[in-house]
Amino acid sequence: MVRVDQSSFVLIDVHGKLATLMFERQRLVENLQILLKGARILNLPILWLEQYPKGLGPTVPEVAEILDGLDPISKTTFSACGEQRFLDALSATGRRQTIVAGIESHVCVYRTTRDLLADDMEVEVITDAVSSRTEANYRLGLGRMASMGATLSSVEMCLFELLREAGSDPFKEISRLVR
Repeated sequence: MVRVDQSSFVLIDVHGKLATLMFERQRLVENLQILLKGARILNLPILWLEQYPKGLGPTVPEVAEILDGLDPISKTTFSACGEQRFLDALSATGRRQTIVAGIESHVCVYRTTRDLLADDMEVEVITDAVSSRTEANYRLGLGRMASMGATLSSVEMCLFELLREAGSDPFKEISRLVR
């Protein structure tokens, strides 16, 4: 069960032309926007990754605008854990739970999740905020991550689990996001 004081958010590679080719692209972008806005409301540390942005381009504008004030971590490895800047930033959070979203489910999201789990992190993969170019690879990635011990969740399920109760200002803000 994710807890707001124990979780960090890991956004993986939602950039360039590749992002435009995703299975259910509109769903992906809308859910990432809700999830990121919720993470900001809850003051979760956000680790933002881009796979070789020099060649593949920057994060899509509709996602990047929510990340104002943060700097992306550039990588060339499929797993974020292959990038020392990511490992240092994750360690600096002091948190052992990660909420993971981004692309592609069967490559970078899978490899990052696998490595985080191997490091005894708790990983929650947000199924409606990840994707791949094909539905088959999207589903295969989710299945593999679940079989390794990742928890599968949805944007709304995750945000309300983090909130724990109704009535607070963050609850009201997040409730407006998911309507």
